[in-house]
Amino acid sequence: MMQRQKSFEEDGGALYIVGTPIGNLGDASERVRETLAMVDFVACEDTRHTKKLFSHWGFSKPTVSYHEHNRHRRGLELVNRMVQGERIALVSDAGMPGLSDPGSDLVKEAVDQGVPVIPIPGPNAAFTAVVASGIPPQPCLFIGFLPRQSKERKKELTKWEEVPATLLFYESPHRIKETLADMVKVLGDRDATIARELTKKHEEWLRGTLTECVQWFEEETPRGEMTVIVAGKTMQLDTDEKAAEPEEWWRALTPIEHVEWYIRRGKSKKEAIQETALSRSLPKREVYNAYHRDQE
Repeated sequence: MMQRQKSFEEDGGALYIVGTPIGNLGDASERVRETLAMVDFVACEDTRHTKKLFSHWGFSKPTVSYHEHNRHRRGLELVNRMVQGERIALVSDAGMPGLSDPGSDLVKEAVDQGVPVIPIPGPNAAFTAVVASGIPPQPCLFIGFLPRQSKERKKELTKWEEVPATLLFYESPHRIKETLADMVKVLGDRDATIARELTKKHEEWLRGTLTECVQWFEEETPRGEMTVIVAGKTMQLDTDEKAAEPEEWWRALTPIEHVEWYIRRGKSKKEAIQETALSRSLPKREVYNAYHRDQE
């Protein structure tokens, strides 16, 4: 059923989606502070972290935890309180809630119950990073955190390997090296920018290729939460590289290695098999079967 939210009663229940600082406490707007001071209580990932923010601003506010591990039970409780007329602000530890956290579940539950949802714009690490990355910001696709396990991570990356849009990821310092290595294997050696500790004192930017980023972290210890910006699918790299290579450069490679060479440079498996078959004057089905036997 179509639902229209045009306005809401000032004394009625509502859910405020509030963006908080991603680093520098000056990131927050006056409206963010006013909203958090006005609501009945605040739902947050880490109550201790959010209370430090309140202390900086000089006020206190009741808080309740809302995170990945209690979202089902706590979400129902929060919606019931809003239905009864309480105003609740939802915040994450940093940035806009609902992106790479369970906040989107609470929004859906509130909407389903007819509770007004009011976004209070605030900082966001992904879009802060992409506009300063040096990589085209439009079009772009926000992916967020990738799976923890390499097999699942590669499977997820494969979904986006053909997308001609800049890709936006979040990653922790504990997994950044493994994630970058998987990106090279699946996406090829694309241009990339890594931003860490955004808007904080030790903000740092790395700009280069994915391979150069992998090499950097072989020598440097990863620190701080990171935003990774990766250039979208392009065929230009393949065209330039092939033009620079001598004729039949692939003679030293097996057909399987030939396919993987193309994949590392951004081609899909289908395209890589087609290119390999064409170069070697082999039936495409023969290359396909050989490649997939090797993957089993």
